[in-house]
Amino acid sequence: MFDNVWLIPLFPLIGFLINGLFGKKIKNETVIGGIGAFAVLCSFVVSCMTILRLLSLPIEERLAEVKVFTWITSGNFNADIAFLVDPLSCVMIMVVTGVGFLIHLYSIGYMHGEEGFYRFFAYLNLFMFSMLLLVLGNNLLLMFVGWEGVGLCSYLLIGYYFHKKSAGDAGKKAFVMNRVGDFGFLLGGFALFWYLGASHNVWTIQFTEIAKNSHLLPTGGIVTVITLCFFLGATGKSAQIPLYTWLPDAMEGPTPVSALIHAATMVTAGVYMIARMNFLFIRSPETLMVVAVIGACTALFAATIGTAQYDIKRVLAYSTVSQLGYMFLAMGAGAFAAGIFHLMTHAFFKACLFLGSGAVIHSMHEALHHAHSHDDPQDMRNMGGLKSKMPLTFMTFLLATIAIAGIPGFSGFFSKDEILWQAFSNQHHGSLNYLLWGMGAIAAGLTAFYMFRLVFMTFYGESRITPKAKDHLHESPMIIVFPLLVLAALSVIGGYIGMPKIIGDALGGIPNYFEHYLEPVFRYSEEYLSQHSQHTALHPSHAVEWGLMGLSVLIALAGITVAFTMYVKNRELPSRFTATFPALHRAVYNKWYIDELYDFAIVNPVKAAGRFLWKGFDVVIVDGAVNGVANIVMAFAGVIRYLQSGFIYNYAWTMAFGVVVILGYYLFK
Repeated sequence: MFDNVWLIPLFPLIGFLINGLFGKKIKNETVIGGIGAFAVLCSFVVSCMTILRLLSLPIEERLAEVKVFTWITSGNFNADIAFLVDPLSCVMIMVVTGVGFLIHLYSIGYMHGEEGFYRFFAYLNLFMFSMLLLVLGNNLLLMFVGWEGVGLCSYLLIGYYFHKKSAGDAGKKAFVMNRVGDFGFLLGGFALFWYLGASHNVWTIQFTEIAKNSHLLPTGGIVTVITLCFFLGATGKSAQIPLYTWLPDAMEGPTPVSALIHAATMVTAGVYMIARMNFLFIRSPETLMVVAVIGACTALFAATIGTAQYDIKRVLAYSTVSQLGYMFLAMGAGAFAAGIFHLMTHAFFKACLFLGSGAVIHSMHEALHHAHSHDDPQDMRNMGGLKSKMPLTFMTFLLATIAIAGIPGFSGFFSKDEILWQAFSNQHHGSLNYLLWGMGAIAAGLTAFYMFRLVFMTFYGESRITPKAKDHLHESPMIIVFPLLVLAALSVIGGYIGMPKIIGDALGGIPNYFEHYLEPVFRYSEEYLSQHSQHTALHPSHAVEWGLMGLSVLIALAGITVAFTMYVKNRELPSRFTATFPALHRAVYNKWYIDELYDFAIVNPVKAAGRFLWKGFDVVIVDGAVNGVANIVMAFAGVIRYLQSGFIYNYAWTMAFGVVVILGYYLFK
């Protein structure tokens, strides 16, 4: 029934091969961009057919594995190129291909005239292929191939402007920090395969087989070690504390790259991986607590940094880190469906925000170019007043901002509020739940503040751009605006399929379709909880739930009000605040000096150790020893070589001298 699912990753792979091998000869941007976008559109169409077929089946039968061919067979180890079709993978392929297609379409207009246009679309298609392989793979090894593929593509795309040192450094930073996390992923995979095989003779890396045999796994112990290793991989790929610093630097790549990485692909891989292996994580309360605490801390910490940044893309980058923290908070609370729901809604409004920022940068860059100005087109301090110049971009950006701020009726409200409620009421962390909810609620307030700060600085007030450039500001072409319109609409309506139960009941018994849809994926976790629950679940009343929901909305509105007061009503307040608290502002503006701390504690010592091993050990000791032996041999050979001069008279004198020595010895002994 799902025999054509292999076409979903195949189409982007074909697009990559065509543009990668022949794009330089094709040269025509419309053809190159069309090939790249059409490949992803084909994947989206097949994805739509796949999910419709899945929905036509009874809920208990919504799982299929499609084997393409046997990949590796060695003793007890077996790995196939095979794809897993279930509700979770179908959500992911719809998000990846749907949002990915819009980003490809947008890129045709945004990247017009760029050197290496064909190379950009080849990389984008390879990125899509890798991510689809990651989410569709039916075993750990195939997931890891996709996992490494998106890591490679992030390096290529972040460092797309490789002639810029900052872009090259950012690409390398992303690549290296992800390798740290990937080491954890590999250790977790090795440990899981060894434990199930050695202890229970279940030699498998196939997700469905591991899930079926998850009852063989103990609570805690080895499972905690395995899941913590996997979580280390997730912190690298999904930019959580302490491996988050690569993601803001990823802004060095073109804006469509930022949208693709932040919204639809790479950074969601860690969240997806935990959801896919929920049956493991649910068996380790210790790991769930670590995941929840790291998620909450990341959400709050990144939100504080976002309040003081001026680069429009960097604000959105820290917003992504913070929103990913919410997803991990949900995973740590055991609310896997809520985490995936926020992953989906976040893809809509964050893609819209990044592409909207790209439209602003595109217009600013052209205007500053005409004015021969060297002002930064990404600095919000150079913007203002763009509302009238770019009305469609403004409208879509505002809708997405309302969504991420968590205002009722928009997609972000439904998913974020569900996470906050699960953080408060879950049965895993006892009284720590209150702290987790509080951190999440404060982060929500900060999110509303810095996102509306961005809107007010960019679109409201008087234009701060160079006067000569004002007349050149304009709305972007429709190929850029159309994806914004679609994503803005999804940012508004995308949350209604996952309406929280309390709201659904109040509206006449509307069910949470999204949670119900994902039930088969998390059934092993639900069965485990029903049999082995170690904590008494909190059962706050509906009044408490309504109260917390209202409080979270009030916190978001307070953030918006503060932003309006500081950046619209009284524009002198920000400068007065920074003058009153200069040390605090410097610390937040400089991202709490975490990069400097890493340089001091890790990077510089590693560099120093490398220099010592190079100049101290290798040059002095290794090369010194080798060169010393060589010098001795050369000196000895320099003396001996005179015995082999090649002149007959030298040999005759040597023979005569030898005869004299021998005769002398016998005559005088």
